[in-house]
Amino acid sequence: MPIRFPRNSETRWPPALGPLTVIRDFKANPVGTQVAVLRGLLARAAHTEWGKRYHFAEVAETNDPMKVYRERMPINSYEAFRTDIGRIRNGESDITWPGTFQHFAISSGTASTGKIIPLSVEMLNINRRFTLSVALSYFEATTDPSFFMGKLLSIPGRIEEDPLHPGTMIGEVSGLQFLFAPWAIKKFYQAVPQEILFLPNWDKKLDAMVQHTLNTDVRAIAMVPSWAIVLFKKLIAAHNVATGNSASTVREIWPNLQVFFSGGVALSSYRALLEHQVGGPLDFMESYGASEGYVSFQDDPRSTDMLVHLNSGVYFEFEPIDGSGSRVSIDGVETGVKYRIFVSTCSGLWGYEVGDVVRFTSIKPHRMVVAGRTNEMLDKYGEAVYGDEARTALGKACEATGAQFSNFHITSLPVSAASLPGHEWLIEFESEPTDLDVFSGVIDDHLQAVNRHYVIRREAGAFRSPTISPLQAGTFHSWLKSTKKMVSAQTKVPRMSEEREIADALLKISGNNT
Repeated sequence: MPIRFPRNSETRWPPALGPLTVIRDFKANPVGTQVAVLRGLLARAAHTEWGKRYHFAEVAETNDPMKVYRERMPINSYEAFRTDIGRIRNGESDITWPGTFQHFAISSGTASTGKIIPLSVEMLNINRRFTLSVALSYFEATTDPSFFMGKLLSIPGRIEEDPLHPGTMIGEVSGLQFLFAPWAIKKFYQAVPQEILFLPNWDKKLDAMVQHTLNTDVRAIAMVPSWAIVLFKKLIAAHNVATGNSASTVREIWPNLQVFFSGGVALSSYRALLEHQVGGPLDFMESYGASEGYVSFQDDPRSTDMLVHLNSGVYFEFEPIDGSGSRVSIDGVETGVKYRIFVSTCSGLWGYEVGDVVRFTSIKPHRMVVAGRTNEMLDKYGEAVYGDEARTALGKACEATGAQFSNFHITSLPVSAASLPGHEWLIEFESEPTDLDVFSGVIDDHLQAVNRHYVIRREAGAFRSPTISPLQAGTFHSWLKSTKKMVSAQTKVPRMSEEREIADALLKISGNNT
């Protein structure tokens, strides 16, 4: 059953069906669900400025609205919305979506220069149902309710009243979403009170969270995995200071920790290290969401791909990143192809390019993995190495050499009269490899096995093997604090750059003589 949007944009959307029933329905009828979502979005926004401009009411009534919409609605970058979003922030109504907005997510940059995404009340309530879907899917897959018997530790991002637009809230989507979490979860299940969760200083917030939960029965965690690594270190250190013990794992402090609900960055890069810190296997449930809306989620901890949520207030379109095909809806996707992803949403985004690259692993049902960002590729010398290939290669190298890492960045090495072009891998290791040459070799072998552009250049002797540069502990965190006005739950480290600005700064902080 499609989402029914309320007539008044200020009214909270009441879900007509339970989250698991919604999932079963779109799995049984994926194309019909997406058609219904598109029709609902177009009809709801028909009388807005964008709706009149692109004749939404007419498109919604056509026999094939997906085809007609694709023909009429161009792909739009953020710049196509920037002026209108400025008007929306000033309180104007009925521009991209009916009514006015009171919630704005900072997708990147700052409130003054970055990408600001309006979030409707409908979207925030639909997102709430999505998060419940993940938890209930985990329970359905495991039939183990024990994670409900303790506490959930989550880290929402920072939000505040916009000083330039009184009466509106602005900040990170996870913080805004926390406002719409079920009251019972916030009152009885959340491990840390709201006054700690919204402390403005990131390091002080983590320290306060640790102190508050030292003697708490934490059984579930929901946060960005890169920050969990930092939190776990602080937790173990604080526990040992408080007790005089010498604990080395999280489960010595939280013995009933069972499940990690992950989002924000690719889990694959951090899973092994997190399990090492925890002290054994841990269930993971990864979700893929952005400020623009939620896309997919891991509905079974035994899987590694994610089920695409086709009834979450978002209409999806895809285009092969290599230019081999045209833009398609969910009925036209194929497995194994890397796609750009575009969304039209109940927050008034239309044909909007999210900036991520996804790859479908299944179409019955539709499952995907995130292959990286559209700009997460190194191709300065025609090698065309994507983020997912690099992450997999890094994981294999760690497995082969007993290494563990917390952060990494890959950049291009310049060509000179004395050296071939190549890549430099700057890695902050938790445990260094037994042999850096073997580590580099495993990365090189994997990239040659999966990437024809890379192997051609290696076989032709036109590209050197990876250079591995270990960094001192804390280098990436120091870089974030020195380059970002505010470090928070959603602050991310760029994984790839063809330019050396980030790499050179990291090397300088670490004290590498390069």
